[in-house]
Amino acid sequence: MRIVVTGGAGFIGSHLCDALLDRGKEVLCVDNFLTGRRAHIEEMRARGGSRLSLLEHDVSETITIDGPVDAVYHLASPASPIDYLTFPIPTLKVGSLGTHNALGLALAKNARFFLASTSEVYGDPEIHPQPESYWGNVNPIGPRGVYDEAKRFAEALTMAYHRSHGVNTHIVRIFNTYGPRMRLADGRAVPAFLCQALKGEPLTVYGDGSQTRSFCFYSDLIEGLIRLMESEVHDPVNIGNPAEMTIMELAERIKEITGSFSPIECHPLPVDDPKVRQPDITRAKKLLGWEPKVSFEDGIQATIEDFRRRLDADEESGP
Repeated sequence: MRIVVTGGAGFIGSHLCDALLDRGKEVLCVDNFLTGRRAHIEEMRARGGSRLSLLEHDVSETITIDGPVDAVYHLASPASPIDYLTFPIPTLKVGSLGTHNALGLALAKNARFFLASTSEVYGDPEIHPQPESYWGNVNPIGPRGVYDEAKRFAEALTMAYHRSHGVNTHIVRIFNTYGPRMRLADGRAVPAFLCQALKGEPLTVYGDGSQTRSFCFYSDLIEGLIRLMESEVHDPVNIGNPAEMTIMELAERIKEITGSFSPIECHPLPVDDPKVRQPDITRAKKLLGWEPKVSFEDGIQATIEDFRRRLDADEESGP
């Protein structure tokens, strides 16, 4: 099988490419390296050899690929608040034009299509935990709206292609995911706290730290993505770890595990920051036979080892 992965040089995209290569697939990674990392390409190429190819391209522009394509995973998009607040218009464009182009490729090639959506479609939720039937509470004109609404539009467009053109589509709503290969300057809680703890810097908690998140290790997520793509489920499915913790608890646990003596400092809460986030994974369990397996302790230890190695090597913190 020949599989296209847009955003394949990113954190989740590169791990997905690895998993597909390990399954014997031929993978074409499409990325413009706005937030993806070129180092990931070399790691994947060492793993898959000639079965990995790269198309350096912005999918907001027309995608032209010669030859057959069996499946398209559309993961391209800035995903961290620090990124989509820096690149608001490219974020909107990749969610709208990029999704349109990726769907057009799947339609032209008679390929399966997979949209990586997000738990952010639920906004600052009024229902907890969040089931797929919940329509969300999103501020469309707030600073986070560029990401939230881009993904909501992408879901609507994907279902339109499924209903109008018969494209075999699949939609995942990804909840907070962590693990090796996250960018050091990603800005989200896990990489921020790890870098600060390992450097002996203050851990910056926004608000009073009472807001909650649920953290899934990357390998569990990737297994869920592949199972969903290979299923006949077309409606959105939550993939994430329902083990919920407060951001303050996360900071304290990372301090303990790393042995850091860094203080914790509280800063003002960003606009529209969700107060709670926890997936209802009933559908994933029932329809995919999926649930997370990796404990937070095991997952965060593997992530710490990766971050420590890269910090010791004085790796560039950018893309």
